[in-house]
Amino acid sequence: MILILLLKKITFNSVIGHTGSGKTTLLQALDGLIKISTGTISLKNMVINVNSDEKKLFILRKHIGLVFQFSENQLFADTVLKDVMFGPINFGISVDKAKQLAEKWLRFVGIGSELFDKSPFDLSGGQMKRVAIAGVLAFEPDILCLDEPVSSLDPQGRKLIMQLFKKYQQDGHTVILVSHNMDEVYHYSDNIIVMENGTIIKQGSPRKIFEDKNWLDKHKLVRPSILKFIDDLEKVGFKVTKTNDLSNLLGDILQQIGVK
Repeated sequence: MILILLLKKITFNSVIGHTGSGKTTLLQALDGLIKISTGTISLKNMVINVNSDEKKLFILRKHIGLVFQFSENQLFADTVLKDVMFGPINFGISVDKAKQLAEKWLRFVGIGSELFDKSPFDLSGGQMKRVAIAGVLAFEPDILCLDEPVSSLDPQGRKLIMQLFKKYQQDGHTVILVSHNMDEVYHYSDNIIVMENGTIIKQGSPRKIFEDKNWLDKHKLVRPSILKFIDDLEKVGFKVTKTNDLSNLLGDILQQIGVK
C-alpha cells in the first residue's frame, strides 16, 4: 500500500471505503503494529521507515493509541482500575501517576469509582467497551485511532461513545476513525479520507465528499441519511441549508411552514 496522507492537528478524520480497501491496515501501520515496507511516517520530530527497529516503534506507540473494533475482548486484569493502569505503566509512567490517569479517564468515559475494584468481566458489554477505551485514553495519545469502535453497541451507546471521541479531539487531540456508518462520519468529521484497493482516492470535508452523487454511486458509497432527507425536502419545494445537525434542519423546516 503506497499512499500520501497529511493530517492537520486537532482534527476529527474519518477513513471510509469498502471491506478490504486498506482502512484497518492504515491504522495498524500508523500505530506501528505492522511494519511499513516503503515510505515514511512522520510525527513530531520522529520519522518511521522500513528500517525502524522495535524500540523506535515503541516510542511511536506512546503518541498513537489504537482502539480495536472489539476492544473489550482485550481486557485481562483482575480489576477495572488495574486494566486501565496497564497502558501508562507500560510506557514508563509511575504507578501513582498511572492510577490518577486511569481514574481520570474512567470517569471521562462514564465509569464511576464504584466499579474501579470490580472485575471487568462482571460488567455489561457497554461498560466493558468503555473500560477498554479508557485503557487507551489513559496514556493520553496525541493521535487516537479508532477501528469501528462502536459497531457492537446499541444506538444510544454509539452516540454517547462517539460524543466522547469528539470531545477528546476538541480537547486538543487528533482522531482518526474507520467506520462504515456514513451518518456518524458526516456528523463528526472535519476531514474524510476515501480508500479503495489500498489507495486514497479522495480526501476533503464532509460536504466535498458527499456532494457528488454520481461519484458516490460510481464507487458504491452510501450518502448520509440527513442528506437523503434534504434531497426529499427539496423535491417538494423546501429550501434548506446543507447541514449535519438535525435540529438546525428542523428549524429551517418549521420556519418555512410558519411555526415559531
